[in-house]
Amino acid sequence: MLTSIAISNFAIVESLELELKSGMTAISGETGAGKSIMVDALSLCLGGRTDAGVVRHGEKKADISATFDISAYPAVLSWLEERDLENDHLCILRRVISKEGRSKAYINNRPCTLADLKEAGSFLVDIHGQHEHQSLMKRSAQRQQLDEYGQLTDLTRQVREEYNSWRKLKDELHTKQNRSAELDARIQLLSYQADELAQLDLKIGELEELENEQAFLSNIADAQFKAYASAGILRDSDEGNVCSSLHKAIQQASAIHPATKELDNALEMMRQALIQAEEAATSLSHYQDTLEQDPGRLQDVEQRLSDIYDTARKHKVLPEGLIPLRETVDQELETLSGGEESLEALKLKEEKAYQQLTSSATLLTEKRTQAKEELAQRVEEQIHGLGMPYARFYIHCDPLDQISAHGYEEIEYMIASNPGQPAQPLRKVASGGELSRISLGIQVVTAHTSVIPTLVFDEVDVGISGGTAEVVGRMLRSVGNRGQVFCVTHLAQVAAQGHQHFRVSKEVFNEATVSKIESLAETNRTQEIARLLGGIELTEQTLAHAQEMLGNVQLQ
Repeated sequence: MLTSIAISNFAIVESLELELKSGMTAISGETGAGKSIMVDALSLCLGGRTDAGVVRHGEKKADISATFDISAYPAVLSWLEERDLENDHLCILRRVISKEGRSKAYINNRPCTLADLKEAGSFLVDIHGQHEHQSLMKRSAQRQQLDEYGQLTDLTRQVREEYNSWRKLKDELHTKQNRSAELDARIQLLSYQADELAQLDLKIGELEELENEQAFLSNIADAQFKAYASAGILRDSDEGNVCSSLHKAIQQASAIHPATKELDNALEMMRQALIQAEEAATSLSHYQDTLEQDPGRLQDVEQRLSDIYDTARKHKVLPEGLIPLRETVDQELETLSGGEESLEALKLKEEKAYQQLTSSATLLTEKRTQAKEELAQRVEEQIHGLGMPYARFYIHCDPLDQISAHGYEEIEYMIASNPGQPAQPLRKVASGGELSRISLGIQVVTAHTSVIPTLVFDEVDVGISGGTAEVVGRMLRSVGNRGQVFCVTHLAQVAAQGHQHFRVSKEVFNEATVSKIESLAETNRTQEIARLLGGIELTEQTLAHAQEMLGNVQLQ
């Protein structure tokens, strides 16, 4: 679950650190105070889109990190271990966005790709609202949700593995059945290319080393001449050199009387210059001694380079492309010519694999049919209590033309919001408010089978009030009893149901707007519930009503 979040210079938040708990956490505040800032920041930590506008005005970058306790989620631990990103029982997602709009991503303080950040986030948090991260709209997510509810995860994994094994056999069989003279010619060409590239045997980094060595060997004579000339200018020339000139300058300056501080400084600098000049001349002489022309080695290097360049031109690649070309040629040759299993034996193996796959897929279809009826009925019961009394919810199993890695059917959630309307795919007909409430109804039903530890509902109570709002609050609390739920709300009936309550406020400090989030104790929470009930002016009546609402929650 999410244990803490740290936000720096994001939107109107200057600095914020929150310690978080399990259960339902309500987040409320006045309009425009920034209630959804924590949700927006968390979305970025999950790999959401960003731009320079999220960085607080006047700052160089925004920095957001979210820490999760994953000790109870072995799938996440395994995913991190496979990528060498594990950190005991923690998973820390971090996103840094510059004022230019560039961003960097980290998992457990190690740089990662945005794709990895998104994948890690998909294991940890599901955000439901009227805007982003609405996984409910995706068929793949609907299929996964149904399979989790029906406890079919192991069976779906088995079907996927059997499908992949069967496709591999089928492709191999197809290759053997369609072997032709053209294919034989291809194998012959690849064999010739493989032999030629193996004979060349170009090593990684060899080309650069040869080019550097060629440049060095080709310029030895010039280097010797210039080293000799430089040493002569410094010390070895009989016609005058730097060292002898410095000696004379030191002698002349030493004879000056009276001596002053400026003169002593000048003498010291000349003595140091003399030492440096002599050491430089000695180093040049030693360097000159190491230079030895080797025409034979130069010829060998140039011949090797010529062979590499000729082979590259022949195969129409750059010289540095010869190594990956060799790998590609070897791999294709092995694929086309490998495996001497008889065609008949391979065919029997493919038929047996297909029979096993169809048997498993048929069982999966049967179990999905049972699970979908129960899930659809329970979801429909939930959304009836959420201000959609006439809605009808269906789960359609759309038969595929041929078997896939996911079985014989595609899953599609269907909804008929009003009487007389035909059921249509959820992604086509549900409004933002309807989608949020339907999502909530589904999550309440499937919470006990969900593998995602943290659920976020961003203003799921839009467009509802009264008794329906209280139903929403109870649902969220019910889901929170089994895990961790965050709910951004503007309704007292929902906020009162939270196990914890955060209030978001906005203030102006030093001519800058700052958003703050604070955890509410009992007294402050009563005042916030009263504010949600009756506005800015708190009366004894609204305070008493707020206390009653909170008291009733404790009695549930």
